[in-house]
Amino acid sequence: MGVSMGKVVIDLAVIVIIINALFAHNAEAQQTVKAARIGILGGMAATTFADRLEVFRQQLRELGYLEGKNIVLEARWADGKLDRLPNHASELVGRKVDVLVTFVGTAPVAAAKKATATVPIVMAAGGSDPVATGLVASLARPGGNVTGLSNSFTELRGKQMELLKETIPKLSRVAVIWNPDSPAADSGSRYTESEARALGLRFQSLQVTKAGDFDTVFQAAKKERSGAMLVAANPLIFTHFGRIAEFAAKSRLPTIHAHREFVEAGGLMMYGPSEAEIYRRAAIYVDKILKGAKPAVLPVERPTKFHLIFNLKTAKQIGLTIPPNLLVRADRVIR
Repeated sequence: MGVSMGKVVIDLAVIVIIINALFAHNAEAQQTVKAARIGILGGMAATTFADRLEVFRQQLRELGYLEGKNIVLEARWADGKLDRLPNHASELVGRKVDVLVTFVGTAPVAAAKKATATVPIVMAAGGSDPVATGLVASLARPGGNVTGLSNSFTELRGKQMELLKETIPKLSRVAVIWNPDSPAADSGSRYTESEARALGLRFQSLQVTKAGDFDTVFQAAKKERSGAMLVAANPLIFTHFGRIAEFAAKSRLPTIHAHREFVEAGGLMMYGPSEAEIYRRAAIYVDKILKGAKPAVLPVERPTKFHLIFNLKTAKQIGLTIPPNLLVRADRVIR
């Protein structure tokens, strides 16, 4: 039995209409897909975190997230003024972020947690001991809306003092510059003093809580004639790296810190976690949460990769020779 040409034309027209309708529906659906909103809260200036933020973004891109398409990043930076963090955190929560990522230290995490008990929070280098500071119930099962990566800076101080001792075998006294207003600062100071004693080192505490304290503690370090200085990680201290490095150079005082920026500013040496690895892992945490994982059951990770950096320009300036066996172990040497 034959089929009329008119019927064929009508059938084809119907098929075309159906296909066009399907395409229009798909296009409309794509347009209405809500982009995930990721908030970023940092205690320092945006320029300080530029390279870390780029590592974070790059990992998100590798995971299939494109800014302006399926994610939106909103950042707030405290520029070293930690009293700004609570307002910044509340702003981000008010922007309906799906995940809040905190950059470096306990203070941004604490501000974020105070601002929300429901929005997932991912720590990127989020403090030495998030359990002791009450940010999580345990590393294995955080139990709330906070997870991510610890920076373990406090626990690193024992290793940092060992490196100072290796660099200066006759070292007998070490000064530690730190901010007692930092969360968990007291326990960190006790730990540091205990580690110094275990190495046979006398411990000099140099406390700074404001910019005007630095000249005072510099004079105290001179008076006590400490043989080296450990510079603790803290936003206030971070913003004064240049002053600390200048004082140390003039006083021929070897120094160590956990951030590479300190060595680049003229400090002698750095030993700390690979921050690139931390920020890559933070992006992976974000991906897991956006796909439905709950922070309460995502274990908090500790750093597994660490870097050792020496500044030989500074070593020469203060008249110190770095032992060759240490230089061989270095990940980077500034000449």
